[in-house]
Amino acid sequence: MKRIRYGIIVLVMLLCSVGSSSAGGGVSINIGVPNLSIGINVPAYPELVPVPGYPVYYAPQVNANYFFYDGMYWVFLDDNWYASSWYNGPWALCNPQIVPDFILRIPVRYYRHPPAYFRGWKPNAAPHWGEHWGRGWEQNRRGWNKWNRSAAPATAPLPTYQRQYPQNRYPTFDQQRQFHGQQYRYQPHEPVVRQHYQQQYQQQGPHGGPEHGHHER
Repeated sequence: MKRIRYGIIVLVMLLCSVGSSSAGGGVSINIGVPNLSIGINVPAYPELVPVPGYPVYYAPQVNANYFFYDGMYWVFLDDNWYASSWYNGPWALCNPQIVPDFILRIPVRYYRHPPAYFRGWKPNAAPHWGEHWGRGWEQNRRGWNKWNRSAAPATAPLPTYQRQYPQNRYPTFDQQRQFHGQQYRYQPHEPVVRQHYQQQYQQQGPHGGPEHGHHER
């Protein structure tokens, strides 16, 4: 049963994170379509506070490991990373190989519910992902925690338009695509997030998709 369960988890991760490349006919990795409820209930748009020195926000009042980076919300739960462009999902499961470096670099102290294996790690340093996910992951993500702090990207503008959609007015997924494409004019710089945005929002048309150089209205 354990083997079957593990196989299902791996299959879901692959389906959520692997897509066809439009460039060279090869395989590219993307976030995929959000379609998961992960048991986190955020009844209203949360307070988001910058992580000092990082282009990332965290949510001190949300009872979860909850972050915002490059135009998307990120949650670490039950040893998995999830992403969404709306504050309360639905969420997409992210393969550990595609999680952006700056999400992985968030210091341990900003995890509201760190897993037990974080214990003993320096609070002002990133989690030991290579130690946790193994040699294969570390080889594929070599150098993930080495960066020029003076050249870090600016924080993405927050999609504060979502404040007008609390739990009792929370939009459906199709409505989310429409509202986000119309009201959040930000161009992500992470390839994986950019590809997700293109797949989800470019079909909204020239006035509905993200545009370079514009911020949230």
